[in-house]
Amino acid sequence: MAKTRVLVEFGMGTSLRRTDYTDAALRAIKDALWHNSVNMAELFGFPKEAMIIDVEIGVQQPDQVDVEALKAVFPYGQPNISVTKGGLDINKPHGNGRTVIANAALIVSFNMEPAQ
Repeated sequence: MAKTRVLVEFGMGTSLRRTDYTDAALRAIKDALWHNSVNMAELFGFPKEAMIIDVEIGVQQPDQVDVEALKAVFPYGQPNISVTKGGLDINKPHGNGRTVIANAALIVSFNMEPAQ
């Protein structure tokens, strides 16, 4: 069977005060998830656990993201999360820290027989 992409969704999240890259990434994932009611499993007749969820997170400091905390947001499916350099860090005026912006791309796939 071939891994077949059925959905792509994007999200953005921020950490306005705490410079928390994990929180910003969590908000980006939730933003992407909340854009759609992801009912692709039922549409194709698969159990929800069969969803392969590839997630790419972009933040300026990827090593500061707790990937296991991100996986916990998914109630089902098989999340595979990679964190790369991206997003934005915006310096606040007067040296009062920075705002963190994370971007997320969620790709939902299933192992499916190719159409003939």
